[in-house]
Amino acid sequence: QVQLVESGGGLVQAGGSLILSCAASGRTFSSYAMGWFRQAPGKEREFVAGINWSDLSTYYADSVKGRFTISRDNAKNTVYLQMNSPKPEDTAIYCCAASPGHAYGSRWYAAGKYDYWGQGTQVTVSS
Repeated sequence: QVQLVESGGGLVQAGGSLILSCAASGRTFSSYAMGWFRQAPGKEREFVAGINWSDLSTYYADSVKGRFTISRDNAKNTVYLQMNSPKPEDTAIYCCAASPGHAYGSRWYAAGKYDYWGQGTQVTVSS
């Protein structure tokens, strides 16, 4: 059974840093694109960042570009989201997801293209 399990969420001060992890099990995700999404209360789910396993290419939403960094560890089948200088508006539940194949451009934003989803981890940024 495929599982994606996020960890690392919590309370962080604005301007601080936090690292989220997404551990994948049940299969090898070497042919999958991995994305991070978030959903704040009363708002729709939105794409945050993504990474292709094949060539390590990355993609970021404009709202986090330059502040967040996505990376992955093949040996651990784990994807990370380094959150630097978070803002109160980054407060949300963060979920990782896996999409078969290579993602690019607008495809990153299409939640329907992702086959597997984690349960999410809460991130709260205090001002």
